[in-house]
Amino acid sequence: MKNICIILFILLILPFISQAQDITGRVYETGPDGKKVPLSGVNVYWAGTTIGSTTDIKGLFSIRRLADNHTLIFSYIGYANDTVEVHSPGIPVDVVLSGAVELSDITIHGKRKGSHYDKMNPIVTSIISEAGLQQAACCNLSESFETSASVDVNYSDALTGARQIMMLGLAGIYSQLMTENIPALRGLGSTFGLGYIPGTWMQSIQVSKGTSSVVNGYESITGQINTEFKKPENSEKMFFNVYGNNEMKLDMNVNASVHLKDRWSTAILGHVENLGKRMDMNRDGFMDLPLVRQYNVMNRWKYQGVKGFESRFGFSVIDEKRTAGQLAFDRGMQTDPGNIYGIALDTRRYNLWIKNGYLFPSRPNTSLGLINSFTFHDQQAAFGNTRYSGREYSFYTNYMFQSFIGNSFHSYTTGLSLNADAYRESLNDSAFHRTEVVPGVFYQYTYQPGDNFTLMGGIRADYHNIYGLFFTPRVHVRVNPFPLFTLRGSAGKGYRTANIIAENSYLLASSRNIRVLEDPEQESAWNYGLNLQKTFRLRERDLLVSAEYYRTDFLNQMVVDMEQDASTIMIYTLEGKSYSNAWQFDMSYELLSRWHLNLGYRITDVKTTYDGRLLEKPLVNRYKFLLNSSYSTRLNKWQFDVTWQVNGPGRLASTDSYPPQYRRDSRFPAYHIVHAQVTRRTRYVDIYLGGENLTNFRQENPVLAFDEPFSPYFDASMVWGPITGRMIYLGLRLQIDHN
Repeated sequence: MKNICIILFILLILPFISQAQDITGRVYETGPDGKKVPLSGVNVYWAGTTIGSTTDIKGLFSIRRLADNHTLIFSYIGYANDTVEVHSPGIPVDVVLSGAVELSDITIHGKRKGSHYDKMNPIVTSIISEAGLQQAACCNLSESFETSASVDVNYSDALTGARQIMMLGLAGIYSQLMTENIPALRGLGSTFGLGYIPGTWMQSIQVSKGTSSVVNGYESITGQINTEFKKPENSEKMFFNVYGNNEMKLDMNVNASVHLKDRWSTAILGHVENLGKRMDMNRDGFMDLPLVRQYNVMNRWKYQGVKGFESRFGFSVIDEKRTAGQLAFDRGMQTDPGNIYGIALDTRRYNLWIKNGYLFPSRPNTSLGLINSFTFHDQQAAFGNTRYSGREYSFYTNYMFQSFIGNSFHSYTTGLSLNADAYRESLNDSAFHRTEVVPGVFYQYTYQPGDNFTLMGGIRADYHNIYGLFFTPRVHVRVNPFPLFTLRGSAGKGYRTANIIAENSYLLASSRNIRVLEDPEQESAWNYGLNLQKTFRLRERDLLVSAEYYRTDFLNQMVVDMEQDASTIMIYTLEGKSYSNAWQFDMSYELLSRWHLNLGYRITDVKTTYDGRLLEKPLVNRYKFLLNSSYSTRLNKWQFDVTWQVNGPGRLASTDSYPPQYRRDSRFPAYHIVHAQVTRRTRYVDIYLGGENLTNFRQENPVLAFDEPFSPYFDASMVWGPITGRMIYLGLRLQIDHN
């Protein structure tokens, strides 16, 4: 009993951060003036293994620490390899590659990749690097997936500017959105949350398909998106970005980091966004985009302690106002029938987190960790004569212990977690209050006898104060049956609680009544996936081909039914089948030196039972084709990026009971759009000029019954394509590093 108490005491007071096991650093080359210049695209790997990483646009890298290997190899085409012995994971590694190899007076230079697959992870994970984020303007997280065929981002409605992602043909509420492995953008933050993470704050994005690890919770059903922010210890000393477009949107970002003594570092990240122009390209009398004013600040700290202890903590504050509706609407006006229709949304969001960790110096790959996060979210909104008020108080904690059994072939992670959420929502005179407390325990075992096989299985048990005890099993496997070929498979279950009003607030931009026919039940689904990746050598370059299939089967789901009644949106528990099938094919190839091509094609089949009828889910594209071309000149002084998307057709909710002038076709057509950007880089300043939706395609009449906004047929929620036309932007990035 005494030993058990000691163990429990240690588990409660000692924390962990996964980064404590990582080796980080920066790679440079020597410039013409003799000064060090960050070198991107350098291969970094452990000697005698295939476990590696690459440096980003700033020459930064991070690689998982190995217990029995201390030799890092740095390799870059045209430069001599360098070997570094690493024994202290807390100290960043700086390497200067020299001795460029010249062949017949020609020096060979490499080009960084915007995205790549994590080769060793048994979960299919695509990593979008900082270089990939800079291939487009990327003002925030919602604009970070323009070069991805896996993730779709669409407007939720035609008025508020809210965006939602889709993975495997299903809405983003079924994907777990994380920030540095902390669940985020859930609950009330799910509607506008994609706009709360500025693009210049992000270091990388990891996109995982299917069920994820049980360590991060039970909510992932179709996938997980984890955002890594810039770290105080290795980010730029000063970074400034200004962006403007022809829609009169202005974004400004200022990041600064300071190294305080040897063990402390801090960073401040600031973002200001303003869109003040009232536009009406389709001349329906409504603003195509809302007026937005957002202030966003984050302060983060790192303490690198002694003997394996590390701590990261920080806070963020968001204040945002959105104004939408008819062109003449302004805040303070009456929005009753007979007056001007308008939408006003005020949001405040505060987040505080701390992540502490301890890496055992005497036992390799053994660590303890504790993550705590508190979020307060307040939103007050008016949609015409509909009033909405919502407040959320959320607390999340996750304790983890990681070690191995016998040898490094058998590793495990176990721990405890707690989700506590209090929601206080009201819609006109109806209240939707609830409190959820969900403690849980998890165990995940990984068997990796070598580089060619990984088996990871996990189980977690959680107790919900409303829905009781439930279990979440998940398994992932990765096999390399022969060189340059990888096969991955996964299967697992996921759960989530539907936030009926917050997640469907875009439906308030209509005259329909929302009827919740029964108390919400916990949603649950199984997800199965298979992924094959093969690398071919073609003209002395790698051609990566990937093919995959995922199926999601819902056991329980809250159905949003717009089919039965033209004046009512009915929300009820699924009775029948609901599923998603997603097939995807990808290719990546460097056609010529420094000219990369990425191609993706996806087919989706999503159906749900509505009032006893199994129907194709509305507003889901049947297919998507994407071609991305990226070319840079020698030394990356100029970069040219073009993305072409073809979005397939889909079904629209029935409007047969509407008057003839307000009826729509039963399906929307396929359409294609083109984005392009050119970037000029100098030592300290990047200037980028680009355009989005260069084909100038717009959905016709996205606001139904715009001439009678207080009639029973007014509806701005049926959005399937771009609302605004061609957009041209210009931006400047200024970066000063610590050296």
